[in-house]
Amino acid sequence: MAESKRFKVGVTIHPQQCTIQELRDAWRRADGLGVDSIWFWDHFFPLYGNPNGNQFECWSLLAACALDTRAPQIGPMVSCAGYRNPDLLAYVAGTVDQLSGGRLVLGLGAGWFERDYEEFGYDFGETRDRVRLLREALPRIKRRIGRLKPGPAGKMPILIGGSGEKVMLRLVAEHAQMWNTLGSVHEFARKSAILDDWCGRVGRDPKEIERTANIPALTGKEVEEWLGAGLQHFVLRMAHPFGTKDVERMIKLRDS
Repeated sequence: MAESKRFKVGVTIHPQQCTIQELRDAWRRADGLGVDSIWFWDHFFPLYGNPNGNQFECWSLLAACALDTRAPQIGPMVSCAGYRNPDLLAYVAGTVDQLSGGRLVLGLGAGWFERDYEEFGYDFGETRDRVRLLREALPRIKRRIGRLKPGPAGKMPILIGGSGEKVMLRLVAEHAQMWNTLGSVHEFARKSAILDDWCGRVGRDPKEIERTANIPALTGKEVEEWLGAGLQHFVLRMAHPFGTKDVERMIKLRDS
């Protein structure tokens, strides 16, 4: 039973340096193992390996994955606010949510990969400019979602990825149902406490925000350490050739 799980296990499948069929096989295998969530990053070029290798577009993949899987949640990890008009992004997300039967999480971030911006004609600017774009986009995205036909599961959750203490974590407190970060367990615990503080300042119950993190393969002892720090949802990387050994091990720990 899902209710008895001590934690969730998700995968971010890296949509690069592979064929589309290999990618589809990967999400089907992950789904068959019983992962709690399946994610794709939102980039236009590979982040490692051959810089001009194959790379596939996030939202098109999510639409296909929506029809191909049963995992409780799917989504972008994370969709860059500067790559699409905010109303258009919400509109696309609403359609994918319908296709998935209400399983979409709208993951959002400020963006950081300069090549995406330069080659597609977006203004990269400074970090503060990209964070400002996200801050301005969030109310528009939420308004547009409110005008769309609700998905089968009701209101679409928003995940925000980031760890900036002055602005990003405040945006999580104000707008998100889920938070994603990366780094060490000690860093996670510190940022999570800052998020709790922001929740207090904006009048939000911190328990309303699910804590997720992108983590490497962990031992059982390390899993306990992360759980002690408050992590609820472990997100592992799945990169070509898309082996599932680490995912299988985490699922066994989850279900034990």
